[in-house]
Amino acid sequence: MYAQKPAGENFGLHAGVLGPIETLAQSISAIAPSTSPSLTIPLVFALAGNATWFVYLLATCAILLVGFCVSRFARLSASPGSLYTYTANTLPPAFGVAAALGLLLAYLATGASVAGGALYYINLVSLQFLHWTPPGPAVLALVCAAAGWVAYRDVKLSAELMLWIEVISVSLIMMVLAVMPVRFGFHLDMEQMRLKGVAFSSLGPALVLSMFSFVGFESATTLGAEARDPLRTIPRAVVQSAVLAGAFFMLCSYSEVLGFRGETGKLSDSTSPLHLLAAKAGIAPLGIAIDFGALISMVACVLACTTAAARVLMRMTRGGLLPATFERTSPKHGTPGAAIALSAGLMFVATTTMQLRGFTGSEMYDLIGSLSVFGFLTAYALVALALPFARRVAGQHSRAVAAVSGLTVVVLVLITFFDLRSTADAVHARIPYIYVGYIVAGFAWYAARRKRMGLAAN
Repeated sequence: MYAQKPAGENFGLHAGVLGPIETLAQSISAIAPSTSPSLTIPLVFALAGNATWFVYLLATCAILLVGFCVSRFARLSASPGSLYTYTANTLPPAFGVAAALGLLLAYLATGASVAGGALYYINLVSLQFLHWTPPGPAVLALVCAAAGWVAYRDVKLSAELMLWIEVISVSLIMMVLAVMPVRFGFHLDMEQMRLKGVAFSSLGPALVLSMFSFVGFESATTLGAEARDPLRTIPRAVVQSAVLAGAFFMLCSYSEVLGFRGETGKLSDSTSPLHLLAAKAGIAPLGIAIDFGALISMVACVLACTTAAARVLMRMTRGGLLPATFERTSPKHGTPGAAIALSAGLMFVATTTMQLRGFTGSEMYDLIGSLSVFGFLTAYALVALALPFARRVAGQHSRAVAAVSGLTVVVLVLITFFDLRSTADAVHARIPYIYVGYIVAGFAWYAARRKRMGLAAN
């Protein structure tokens, strides 16, 4: 049950076409690290203030717990269904269905959220240079269609494209952060080190927001049929992406808070904080380049989420949750065309509906992203819960692993509790109910499919 799939069981995907770097690129692109310094860190700062870096430290620790559980599972099984497969192969069917529904929504909502972020940045850049903003639906259609086309065309091409986009974007940000201490002098910001003025009651909601920066770090597991030596490369990619992203976010949050000292505007109110810091450091052209890099990185994230969601759809189809259409792959490209089209289409419909109802790109990023967190937390918690049982079946039972798994479940439950407590307005307060309604509808669909398939078998 928990062994690498033989070559014949590759779901019609092109087996072994992705090396370790391309596999890591899938997780890094789903995280979209160059997006958080511009959009998420200011939101976290609004709650945590001088403790922003500390909140990201806590989030990194929580993600590493999840990464430990996911990587241990990834050593036992390689499949396009990733976390869904891990849960479905171990726990009763209802848990597998919950993991599938949570994970699918998580990838779709993250992709839609970042598509909204792309709309925000396109409007920002257009206003700056053209004094004009393009029609929202046209922009969203272009972003989703481009992501869907590249995802369908070639998984290796998409992985390499995502890798270079993120390398360039992160490098530009690191250049600005490196110039700042040279320009203003090397010194510790003692207000941040001492967490001056921090209201510890706000750290819970801030932690929830910071978790969104990491979601998707496990998406390399969706490439189980396409990665070379997946039982080694995928676990490494999961842990590496968590460590690299955590270090990057802590550095960015510390530097941004320090860089805004003495500025008339607050970090939490800035529309493009890195642009301002680049100008302050005397390298304004890099700020413009970072804005463009963040925009392209968001498109890469939509691509990564489309790739991941399509493979979850394939595995759900194999489990009888969806029609057979979504499991079919292109003989030429080795990619699931129908699943990719559905994933990109749902992202477009969700974001366009919100745009037509008056929501801005930044509001889409915030609201749909908040919804995605519930899906990820569900899948993460179920994988952590299932890990000790899977290892016992594989003859690898360990009390230490079981203890870490239990701790991970407790931490994720607490984060969910903080998420529920952190709803600041009526719109955010509806998000948990939307998620519960989605899960209930998903189980109703599962029950109807199971009954129909049972009747067909008879």
